[in-house]
Amino acid sequence: MVHQPIGHLDPEFLAIMDEVREGLRRLFRTRNGLTFPISGTGSAGMEACLANLIEDGDKVLVFVKGYFGNRMAQMAERLGAEVIVVEQEWGKAFDPDDACEAIRKHNPKIVAIVHAETSTGVLQPVKEIAKCARDHDAIIVLDTVTSLGGVPVLIDEWGIDVSHSATQKCIGAPPGLAPVTFNDRAIKILKSRKRPCRSWYFDALLVKTYWGEDRAYHHTAPINMVFALREALRLIEEEGLENRWERHRINGLALAKGLEAMGLTLLVTEPEHRLPVLTTVLVPDGVDDARVRIRLLNEFHLEIGAGLGPLKGRIWRFGLMGYSSQKRNVFLAISALGAILRDEGFPCDVESGLAAAQEVYRSHAAVAVEV
Repeated sequence: MVHQPIGHLDPEFLAIMDEVREGLRRLFRTRNGLTFPISGTGSAGMEACLANLIEDGDKVLVFVKGYFGNRMAQMAERLGAEVIVVEQEWGKAFDPDDACEAIRKHNPKIVAIVHAETSTGVLQPVKEIAKCARDHDAIIVLDTVTSLGGVPVLIDEWGIDVSHSATQKCIGAPPGLAPVTFNDRAIKILKSRKRPCRSWYFDALLVKTYWGEDRAYHHTAPINMVFALREALRLIEEEGLENRWERHRINGLALAKGLEAMGLTLLVTEPEHRLPVLTTVLVPDGVDDARVRIRLLNEFHLEIGAGLGPLKGRIWRFGLMGYSSQKRNVFLAISALGAILRDEGFPCDVESGLAAAQEVYRSHAAVAVEV
């Protein structure tokens, strides 16, 4: 990030762009040619994917189980779509059979769903839903902002048409770029639009002329952000993607077991739907949510997230993403939270929490949980 910027059409930078594209394909587990980072944050990636696909009156089915599914629905509506929202209780995943029934009933052009819901800590199974969308000739858009690089994301194997992510979570780079990928089915939609994409800046076919083989000027890329993404992708390759998934899985499991053993309640009740990179826990009755978070930050330099939307003031969100997903941070979180909760009058069992986390690590001793 502190390197001297070079020109956005400098031959050295063009070579770096090629490295980034290839690295993103490996990370997404795809062979899609149209794979590149949008110049913008994860929400820019979300809007870019939807804006490229949606035309006035298109029927878009959005599965909403949290804050960011709702954001997809809002964007689709602003883009002129006929939006159908299917909702699930925040903290629960959609049953694939129920989701497929909704697809059959509404017959949408586009199906949109969040893989890892950042607001709730829910990991959504998507392979069956993607197959159902394809069987009904619908394009599926998958939000992988919080999952890419931290849990398995298998774009080609699952049959995902379009996906967007962000650099600042499990990829482990600063915020500012949004990796996206479009398969051939999606590109066919892009090329057959009645009108050009509403957004000139996000028009994937225009941006492709810069990130593709033509190297035509479209916009000035954020040079140093691309440097950072290349380095983050290099570190992922160095660790090994499967090893990285396992590190996140075991650290997330240890944190969840530790928090439960302390006497706290997790929001996501089904273990198979718990997102290992983001653990959500209910704020105990009588405990001041904001006061605990401020004390964690001021006294332990530990920042945790607050609840969003209807969960505001009701949950805490613990992120273990990228470099921060480490054994030592799990023990820090349990110890620090326990000490503050005791001081605030909540009788949590810190020792049992630490022991439960340690038992997870003991049972998975072969997994590298530090980097």
